[in-house]
Amino acid sequence: MRVTRIFTTSAAYALFTGLAAFGGVRLERGIAYAADDSDQYRRERCKLDVKVPEGKKGFSTVVWFHGGGLEGGGRHFIPIGDDIAQVAVDYRLLGKSGVQGRDCIEDAAAAVAWTLGHIAAYGGDTNKVFVSGMSAGGYLTMMVGMAPEYLAKHGYRLSAIAGLIPVSGQATKHYNVRKHAGDKDPQYQPKIDDLAPLRWVSKDIPPIMSVCGEPPWEWPARSEENRLLIASCKALGHKKAFFSLMPYCDHGRTYDAGIPFVEMFVRGRFPGQK
Repeated sequence: MRVTRIFTTSAAYALFTGLAAFGGVRLERGIAYAADDSDQYRRERCKLDVKVPEGKKGFSTVVWFHGGGLEGGGRHFIPIGDDIAQVAVDYRLLGKSGVQGRDCIEDAAAAVAWTLGHIAAYGGDTNKVFVSGMSAGGYLTMMVGMAPEYLAKHGYRLSAIAGLIPVSGQATKHYNVRKHAGDKDPQYQPKIDDLAPLRWVSKDIPPIMSVCGEPPWEWPARSEENRLLIASCKALGHKKAFFSLMPYCDHGRTYDAGIPFVEMFVRGRFPGQK
C-alpha cells in the first residue's frame, strides 16, 4: 500500500464551483478490501484507492465504480472537490477465472462495506457515504444499494448508504451478465430478475438520483428503463428518487456532463433533495 500527500492549488476550480479548492489531500493506493482472498484473481483485482481531505473531519465520501461493461476498465478518481473523499474500486471482471455477475456485485458490496467500516479512521462521516459509478459501475451501484442481500452479508443495511448516484447504469439485467451466463437473447432484450435493479424498486432504498444521456444519443432504452426505475420508486412512496437527463449526451459524454450532478447530490444541493 502506497501513501501520498498532494497539495492542490486549483483557483480555476474554486472560481467555477464557488468552493475553496486550496488545501491538501491524502492518497492511499492498492488497499485490499476482500475478506476472502483465497482466490488469486480476487487478490489481484479486489483493490481500492482512497483519497481524503488532509486534516479534515466529518467529510462526505463517494465510493466510485468504473465502467467497462463488467469486462474491462480500471479504478480511477472523478473530478469533484477535494473536500469530498473518494474510494475508487476495482472488482473482478466477467470472463476471468469463471467470474459471473453475482461475483462482481459481491465485490462491489465488499468495497462499500470496507468504506463504511474504515472511513471514520480517515476522518470521514460514516453517515455520509454515497455510492456512484458509470455505466457498468452504475449497474453495480444500483444492485449494491437496492438488493439487501449483498450488504447484509457484511452486517449492513441499505440505510447505511447516504445516497445512490448511478450514471447511465443498466436498470434491467446487465447484458454482459446475461451473456456470460449463457443467455443467447439479443442484447436489448430486457430481463428483470434478481440480478436486475428494477427487481428491487422500493420506497425503502437509499435516496437515489439516476443520471442518463438523452435519447436517441444514449444507449437504446437506457434512459427509459432508468426513468421507469425512478418512477416506480416514487409510485411506491419513495420521497427522494430523482432522474436527471443530460441533453444531447451520448453514453460517453454523459460521464462528463453527469459528474457535476454527482457532486451536487453529495452536497445536498439537488432541487427537492432536502
